[in-house]
Amino acid sequence: MIEWLGIGHLFELSPIEAIAGFFTPLAVFAAFFLAQLILPGRRVTGYVVNPETGEPRNYRLNGILVFAIALIVWAFELTGMPRDWFYRSSIYAVAGGTVFCLTFSIWAMLGRRQGEAQNPFVAFWDGRSLELSLFRERFDVKMYLYVVGGTMLSLNALSGAAYHYERFGEDFNPGVFLYAAFFTFYVLDYFIFERVQLYTYDLIHEHLGMKLIWGGLVIYGWLYILPLWGMAAYPNPGFSTLWTYVWLIGTAAMFLFGWGISRGANMQKYTFKRWPDRKFLGIIEPRHIEAGDRKILCSGLWGVARHFNYMGEGFFCLSVALVFGYFANPWAWTYFVFIVSLFTWRQRVDEKNCAEKYGAEKWAEYRARVKYRIFPGVY
Repeated sequence: MIEWLGIGHLFELSPIEAIAGFFTPLAVFAAFFLAQLILPGRRVTGYVVNPETGEPRNYRLNGILVFAIALIVWAFELTGMPRDWFYRSSIYAVAGGTVFCLTFSIWAMLGRRQGEAQNPFVAFWDGRSLELSLFRERFDVKMYLYVVGGTMLSLNALSGAAYHYERFGEDFNPGVFLYAAFFTFYVLDYFIFERVQLYTYDLIHEHLGMKLIWGGLVIYGWLYILPLWGMAAYPNPGFSTLWTYVWLIGTAAMFLFGWGISRGANMQKYTFKRWPDRKFLGIIEPRHIEAGDRKILCSGLWGVARHFNYMGEGFFCLSVALVFGYFANPWAWTYFVFIVSLFTWRQRVDEKNCAEKYGAEKWAEYRARVKYRIFPGVY
């Protein structure tokens, strides 16, 4: 079965190596905890209001510094760990990371007041706390999840590229390296605009339960590279020189197009939330619908579709599916299927939350003005 799936190479560790792979996430989680706690960071205010003070919550951000140091440690093998280790130990790391996330989630549930979640399983999965800060707001758990998950996403992708080159040498697939570059750029962009994360759905609405903890640490950090589990074992697809340029340049252009939409939409909303009267990029007027003391942005990219940023993510994950050059291989499409399914479901949850937040009448007015959910003219 494993060989039929094409992932037999991920089960080649010795028993001792398998145990080390299982505990690798725990070592990573501990190292990142210390790094975020010790390394200098900048203090900023967020969007979420602290109910105890009535003021916006305070955050300490140092993700880009943690990310840079982690890349250097990995690239120069400063811990003695081979560059391909994260990839080769993926299966065991996912198992270990899941067990540790279960433990963290139970602790997060039992350490909080019961709140609205009466059912223990719901409380465990969805979480009871919206926020959890430690050491006088020096360490925020939600931001920690994204620093660990984002950095490990990049390192796992780069580790897969290192494994691929060791295996195939001159017959390497350039798409594997472009894939690693996509995710490293994606994560770097996140850390450059780390403060924008404070104004997103997860920070505002998600509770700290197994869903967010496992999703941020293991799914984001290790399972987002699922296509590579199968595709790193394939050599160069053997296209002609012309078609190789068309393939690589085309997928890179698609990636940048999707990134531009997603980043642009998120930056426009961030700008509107912080400076409601400021023109986005100096040219887009911030038109909105008044909903009591709240405002619904309905101009620019948010006048094209109600969740236009998700369309950008769709083009990005389509480029990921195509970048390997094996267009009919199911492994190449795993990330695309996951992300499209996730955001199709999530935009429906967003719509429900927005109707409650702004009022059914005002949200209906916005829906009448902006007719499409994600893809203009299609959906």
